[in-house]
Amino acid sequence: MLTVALLALLCASASGNANFSLQLLLAPPVQARSSSYSGEYGGGGGKRFSHSGNQLDGPITALRVRVNTYYIVGLQVRYGKVWSDYVGGRNGDLEEIFLHPGESVIQVSGKYKWYLKKLVFVTDKGRYLSFGKDSGTSFNAVPLHPNTVLRFISGRSGSLIDAIGLHWDVYPSSCSRC
Repeated sequence: MLTVALLALLCASASGNANFSLQLLLAPPVQARSSSYSGEYGGGGGKRFSHSGNQLDGPITALRVRVNTYYIVGLQVRYGKVWSDYVGGRNGDLEEIFLHPGESVIQVSGKYKWYLKKLVFVTDKGRYLSFGKDSGTSFNAVPLHPNTVLRFISGRSGSLIDAIGLHWDVYPSSCSRC
């Protein structure tokens, strides 16, 4: 990268374009990448869903997870003060947990076979928010970059949650709607 910049500077100087040389030297550094993705964990069925647009409503502030005897049946996430669309089936017990102000999810683990069977959300305040049954193939998802948190989820669902994907990025610096 430095070689390319020096070559461009040399060429610009040789062509008499001092303005270009100065602009090149004063250009801001490239911003470091902060987003990453973990998944998809689960089986191959179901219809795709994504909460990518919901992250604009703010950070994750609460979780609703519907479970039955064997599986994670449905999911709904609150971003800021706005609940996402519910995905999944309607049979089972609905559990709801709110995060504390400023609290974020920094790790998600769980189990699956053909469908999602267990989810555990770990927060930066040391809380473990566990849903479902402890059987199946294990997964453990953490962000690739430091100082990043769970920003939104995606996956596939039908009458159950078939699979889940986890999207990580920096915590929003300000949120007027949170």
